[in-house]
Amino acid sequence: MTPAITVLKLDAQGNQTWRYHGEILQSLADRVVLEAHFDRDDRIFHGMPLRRGDRFLETYFTDRWYNIYEIHAREDDTLRGWYCNIGKPAQLDGDRLSYVDLALDLLVFPDGRQVVLDEDEFLELDISVTDRQQALAALDELKQVFTSLELSFRTPEG
Repeated sequence: MTPAITVLKLDAQGNQTWRYHGEILQSLADRVVLEAHFDRDDRIFHGMPLRRGDRFLETYFTDRWYNIYEIHAREDDTLRGWYCNIGKPAQLDGDRLSYVDLALDLLVFPDGRQVVLDEDEFLELDISVTDRQQALAALDELKQVFTSLELSFRTPEG
């Protein structure tokens, strides 16, 4: 039986903004990988369809200022792309995982296209200079990670 986990998304002040459940697939010293399913109404998000029941493979790091969601279509498990949250390293406490979301996000499509989201909201956050620098460094790191993997995103036709 796969262990269940509750994920808590916190804002910069530590207030809970979202809660959902997932199943732990892998737990290592520096990360937890879990599976969860999209639990909101169907929508198009910056050109990416998201549907209730889409499968998310979520990697939370305890030593990095981001997490990565790999998104798969509910119908046929086709890769839709990646959604990356910039935030403080994840905290694991028993069957709860929490992270502080710092608004800044990176959306990556299977063709390698990257879209930075919520820069305005990030600039308005009341956070320390150090936290702001860590967040921006994390965004740069993620961009590089996905750029270096760009060839693997290409479809056979591409």
